[in-house]
Amino acid sequence: MMSRPHHLARVALILGTLAGLAAGSTALAATRAAKPQPTQAPSEQFVDGIAAVVNKQVITLRQLEIKAAQIRQQMRLQNVPVPDEATMRRQVLQQMINEELQRQEAERVGLRVSDGQVDHAIQSVAQRNRLTVEQLRREIERGGLTWDAYRRELRQQILDDMLRQRLVADHITISDSDIDAFLSTEGGAGQAVVPPSRVETPEPQPEAPPAARGPELLELAQILIEVPDRAPSGVVEEKRREAEAILRKLRSGADFAGAAAASSDGPQALDGGNMGVRPLSDWPDLFAQAVRNLGPGQVSGILQSGRGFHILKVLRRGYAQAPSSARRQAAPQPAPAPAQQTAQRQAPSGPMMVTQTHVRHILIKTTKVMTDDKARALLEKLRARIERGESFAELAKRYSEDATAPQGGDLGWVSPGDTVPAFEEAMDALGDGQVSQPVQSPFGWHLIEVEERRSKNMENEFRRMQARRELMQRRIGPAYEEWLDQLRAQAYIDNRLEKSAPEAR
Repeated sequence: MMSRPHHLARVALILGTLAGLAAGSTALAATRAAKPQPTQAPSEQFVDGIAAVVNKQVITLRQLEIKAAQIRQQMRLQNVPVPDEATMRRQVLQQMINEELQRQEAERVGLRVSDGQVDHAIQSVAQRNRLTVEQLRREIERGGLTWDAYRRELRQQILDDMLRQRLVADHITISDSDIDAFLSTEGGAGQAVVPPSRVETPEPQPEAPPAARGPELLELAQILIEVPDRAPSGVVEEKRREAEAILRKLRSGADFAGAAAASSDGPQALDGGNMGVRPLSDWPDLFAQAVRNLGPGQVSGILQSGRGFHILKVLRRGYAQAPSSARRQAAPQPAPAPAQQTAQRQAPSGPMMVTQTHVRHILIKTTKVMTDDKARALLEKLRARIERGESFAELAKRYSEDATAPQGGDLGWVSPGDTVPAFEEAMDALGDGQVSQPVQSPFGWHLIEVEERRSKNMENEFRRMQARRELMQRRIGPAYEEWLDQLRAQAYIDNRLEKSAPEAR
């Protein structure tokens, strides 16, 4: 999930260089409702009825109704047309199924979110908006969301971001040649992207300003009519006719966001189909070619891909802008992730002295068997052995589950921002030769040893670090969507709502 516009007005969180990939910030007061409550006891399920079964977990009709009511309220706040009741239930249930699959996968690999992590996220959002936690709470509740629901939403987002870190980001490779190409074509300077907004009327397509240095940026929304794998030709034609009917309505003046919410099978349906902002070169070639000559507010024809039939709308296009301190916010904004903060800085124009740390670590990953308590206890024992004189490097070779284990856990020289915040905070608190207490991060539990520190001119390295983060930010969204599709394909999903209501859209 690219920013993840998978859920209505998600709140960006500080979790590390890959977290919070939503395209632009969203006002806190417009945050949608939280993840559903835990499944009720079997007797209550019978009373409520069953909406869906995801592997062995039940989603009840009561849970569905509560979630649909919450999202309906937030869509009205967002000025996104609300679809009819049956369509709304169908779309919300698909979202709940995706969330349940992610929750189950997090449980399978032993990922958990502590109350302390949620508290830290809340403090970060409050500080970003220059509010106290109590003032933030009043803003949230004024927007129609209870504080408990807001905490559950943050907890779910943290979990989602941990899944990205653990299961998706590790499989994305960014080579030196990728970075060289990025720096040569885009200058390597981070560019601030204006947060996305819906544009309903066509505007002239802007030309590149003389001083433009960044790539052309494109914000798109889509309506996806999904075609099942290996569908017979009759089904394919039926889906095509469905897409053609939607396109006729759009060309007759129907609202695109409302049509997406009512008809799209894409994960962004309840966000009006908004897929966020990306450079033109980062959109699939099929999309880029289809909208090449379209201005903001204009709609494409029907495109066919391996997933089905797409209709695209250009919400905005232009060129990267330098950040403006004069830009005002209409409402308190969530704190951007470090990757977003980095992308909002201009590239350094002279020597940039940075304190680097030569650091080792021992990583113990959590699973159902290796719980948080067991991982922490193991590291505490290893720390005691180090204090008695055993070599950190030798213990790392024997016990660490990180790829650096053969090198004695040696991460080399790391710069500020190279590691996730929890790791960096613990590392920065150590003196040369000191070993940390067990530290939890999205990857598991760590012992950290600082060997030494140095100052270095990081002008060139900083530009390459920016490029690497920017490339990761662009690639992790599509990779996450592909991973989620695979998760759905491997799961047992019994959608009772679809079986009981096979009506046309």
